[in-house]
Amino acid sequence: MTEASWHRLGAESDIAEGAMQVHVVGGWHVLVARTDGAVVAVNDRCTHAAAKLSTGRIRRGALMCPLHGARFELADGRCIGGAYPNLRAFELRVVDGMVEVLVPDAPPGMDETPVTV
Repeated sequence: MTEASWHRLGAESDIAEGAMQVHVVGGWHVLVARTDGAVVAVNDRCTHAAAKLSTGRIRRGALMCPLHGARFELADGRCIGGAYPNLRAFELRVVDGMVEVLVPDAPPGMDETPVTV
């Protein structure tokens, strides 16, 4: 089992419905979003094209890749638009109004780091 630690990201009230934020924690690019009233966290990297998903858009609870249109359910990272691997979903909790995310202690490999162009 991989070791992981909780990291505080900020106030839950700062995340508006349909909004996204990206936090870099231990090398991981954690995309935090609120959709359908729930706050969720996934890896900010398309599993198909390695693009930053945070430059895409949210529609009906799904995040769309800005490059090729791959779609991923934000609730669990499942790919629903294309035959691509699922996103890594991070466990998230709210403690005293603050969002915390559980991130592996080991930094991500190249296969989980977004490409910046």
